[in-house]
Amino acid sequence: MSTSQGVNVLRYSALVAGVFYGFYHQRTIYARNAEAHAQAEYQHKLELIEKAKKEWAKKTLPPQSKTSGGDIVTDPNDKNFDLEAYLTKLAAES
Repeated sequence: MSTSQGVNVLRYSALVAGVFYGFYHQRTIYARNAEAHAQAEYQHKLELIEKAKKEWAKKTLPPQSKTSGGDIVTDPNDKNFDLEAYLTKLAAES
């Protein structure tokens, strides 16, 4: 049952080639996984930034300065404030 040296060389060559292929394949799988994880983390950060922008806009924007009618500005500090229109509206309400 002795095998020839050529067969042993082929066996060990196949073993070494398989080990190197496995190492290479594992590295590519790990690299893809790491890239996918980094992309998911980046998307999560973008979602958090968008959410924070919306919340900041809600917090810092003033409430609507127009009335329910939508055409008369009731805020006297607004540049579009019209005293005559406001007084007319008050007179009509009372």
